[in-house]
Amino acid sequence: MFQYVKNLLIALDQLLNTILGGHPDETLSSRAYHLRRKGDFWASNIINGIFFWQRDHCRESKESIGRKLR
Repeated sequence: MFQYVKNLLIALDQLLNTILGGHPDETLSSRAYHLRRKGDFWASNIINGIFFWQRDHCRESKESIGRKLR
């Protein structure tokens, strides 16, 4: 059941990212990581603040997507 809920939340995250003009296979966190690398820090600062128990949630999200696509 936990995995189902986790997958559902990720799907909703990807849907919201797509609605906001992002890539459909990317989460908001991964998109925020890309923005941060371009010098735009506000989104990653907010998201990393929400997931304060993770060292760098946005970077981990981006790396996770890379592993899944291989």
